[in-house]
Amino acid sequence: MREDDLYRSPNALAPLYSRFRVGERLLLTGHSHQAWPDRALDGQIRAFTDAAEQVDAKWERAFAQADRVRRGFAHLMEDDTGDDVALAGNTHELVVRFLSALPLARRRRLVTTDGEFHSIRRQLDRLAEEGIEVVKVPAHPVDAVAGRLVQAVDDRTAAVLVSAVFFGSGAIVPGLDQVCRAARAAGAEILIDVYHALGVLPFPVAQLGLAGAFVVGGGYKYCQLGEGNCFLRLPAGCALRPVVTGWFAEFDALASARPGEVAYGPGGVRFAGSTYDPTSHYRAAEVFDFWAEQGLTPSFLRAVSQHQVGLLARGFDDLDLSPALIDRDRSLPLEQTGGFLALRSPQARALSEGLRERGVSTDYRNDVLRLGPAPYLSDAQLRDALGLLGEVARQVEGSR
Repeated sequence: MREDDLYRSPNALAPLYSRFRVGERLLLTGHSHQAWPDRALDGQIRAFTDAAEQVDAKWERAFAQADRVRRGFAHLMEDDTGDDVALAGNTHELVVRFLSALPLARRRRLVTTDGEFHSIRRQLDRLAEEGIEVVKVPAHPVDAVAGRLVQAVDDRTAAVLVSAVFFGSGAIVPGLDQVCRAARAAGAEILIDVYHALGVLPFPVAQLGLAGAFVVGGGYKYCQLGEGNCFLRLPAGCALRPVVTGWFAEFDALASARPGEVAYGPGGVRFAGSTYDPTSHYRAAEVFDFWAEQGLTPSFLRAVSQHQVGLLARGFDDLDLSPALIDRDRSLPLEQTGGFLALRSPQARALSEGLRERGVSTDYRNDVLRLGPAPYLSDAQLRDALGLLGEVARQVEGSR
């Protein structure tokens, strides 16, 4: 498949997402919830079939699907086999296990930014109420973030937690390798949230100098895997022992624990939880196979995303709307932008609701309206959405 096949009308991928009716709807929520390919339903049906046929013996097949999902996430990070990948239903669950494994009794300092997603932000704010020192450096300007994090790390620091792409601005955070080196040199861990990166831009951990980092993310957004498919990538040789731990974490615990000590399995198993609904893994495994068959590689998807976000940015500028009503940060180059266009407006909610009434799905975070394209949308659909944004914006401005 060529990139041009996705820009024309009809989009060449759209028929393979027929159940989400992507060719009939203007779904600009690609940064939040991308449509699932029809192939995903095959996985869900197989999950039901295996449960019906195998009953409690289904788990051998379910664990095989989980292994496929681990390998799928590892492949996107160009990171070997997936043995060092833990799975969970959401990132918060994994972040909590990570935090519980840190030596917070003697290293009571966590370093982060003020631009983190709620799964990290809220949990750290709550820990701060219990006396953990949480240092938040400004997320803007993005070019200064790495340096600020490095300066904030000291021998009291247990971990640094930072996004690869900020969910509010769409800005890619440069210099994370510097932060990783500084954290490890100080005896601290680093956790990188790639939820707004993986699946929309290449993220080869070793090439990026992040082999020593924990990496957390999931498939609800750009990976099209749906709910229940999140992961934590561990550095090789990780020996942390999460306090918040499920009984699945003792699977394959070959090394004998000391008397009275809780045992952990190797690699990603040590961050495992407990009994879960495996349907999401069946679905995700099918989607990863679908991506491979369609040639939807990270580099291909990045090229498509850059084209689409660029089209939206230029089209927005052509609307010539009042900057007091809605504007964008033109100081952020396209190549330093993730998979969506962030538009700042004090009327972000009204704009999003007005677009929804006209059949355009978007979302907003505080004063940011987010337009998230996806590879199954044609250029014509993106232009139609921009035209409707112009109508809504002028209506909102006229009503003030």
